[in-house]
Amino acid sequence: MPAIYLDHNATSPLRQEAREAMAQALAGPAGNPSSLHAPGRAARMIIETARERVARLIGALPGEIVLTAGGTESNNLAIYGAAALLPPAAGRVVTSAIEHPSVLAPILDLERRGVEVVRVAPSCSGVVETEAFLEAAAPGTGLVSLMLANNEVGTLQPVAEIGGELRRRTVLFHCDAAQAAGKVPIDVRELHVDLLSIAGHKFGAPQGTGALYVRGGVALRSHLRGGGQELNRRPGTENVAAVAGLGAAAEAAARAMAEESRRTQELRDRLERAVLERVSGARVNGREAPRVPNTSSLAFAGGAGEVLVMALDLEGIAVSSGSACSAGTVRRSHVLEAMGLGESAGSSIRVSLGPGTTIEEVVTFVSVLEGVVDRARAAAAAPQGGRP
Repeated sequence: MPAIYLDHNATSPLRQEAREAMAQALAGPAGNPSSLHAPGRAARMIIETARERVARLIGALPGEIVLTAGGTESNNLAIYGAAALLPPAAGRVVTSAIEHPSVLAPILDLERRGVEVVRVAPSCSGVVETEAFLEAAAPGTGLVSLMLANNEVGTLQPVAEIGGELRRRTVLFHCDAAQAAGKVPIDVRELHVDLLSIAGHKFGAPQGTGALYVRGGVALRSHLRGGGQELNRRPGTENVAAVAGLGAAAEAAARAMAEESRRTQELRDRLERAVLERVSGARVNGREAPRVPNTSSLAFAGGAGEVLVMALDLEGIAVSSGSACSAGTVRRSHVLEAMGLGESAGSSIRVSLGPGTTIEEVVTFVSVLEGVVDRARAAAAAPQGGRP
């Protein structure tokens, strides 16, 4: 690990509770959770205990939780699974322009197959406007997908308000809550969602774990075949140890959420104040909107986000320039571009704090950042040598 890790939105280090649960599961007898013998029943008990813990984290019933391999699979299962069953008269899909790639990509695939798609742009604060979003979800809309917390800026979307009206219209509503679960309270009933995705590694579970909430009575077509696991929605033998870690992390995150959210927000606000005071031309994207407590999107006029990320990495500080789900590619942020922030789309970094972040690390980060930005700006402004 780097000296200072400030990229918890990409992945958060494994919680000790999850590590211990996984070690215990691995130390037990080998058993397939679908087998009827004693080792199989023991494995099944681990799976169902974890399912209950995940359900409690989001206010769901255990039978409404489909265990998956992460947020991307959950989003794909929700979108493809729901779209496959939409009637022709209600085939339109509505989403926002700031969704995670694991939502935007399958919806683009549907569009290329002939499905009508509407993408709603956010305001400059990074939040979609309720009226504009509901207007887009006009008659003929069968599926809506809107994230709860944006992964780059951290802005919270008006999911509950939109969900209440969509429920009245009987429009199926999916919510990507990967960056919100474990950070802010979630109650799927209060949000009025039919489908909700979470990613375990965002709150200290092992990578490759996640879940999809499917409201009771909602039909969903599986995109995998070959087994009856997860109520026929996600066939395949479960990864028992990883699921044990997911459940333990969900329980630990729920228990610590209130205190950790307060502590993290205080650190983030202090970090932002210091950056704005010490770095000329700095701004905080989405600062005026409600946000998850750990996330800060910082823009620096005259600097390039990817250059700042690499320079900070050389100083032992890990941040990012946006989503970490593009196989290491560097591209302008589609989120900041959708917000209409222009140059900021290429000059921003994302700082995301976590349970292990300390005030000393925040102070060090700001001090190092000041010099890094100055050097990056000087390099960008220097005449370019070489032949024309």
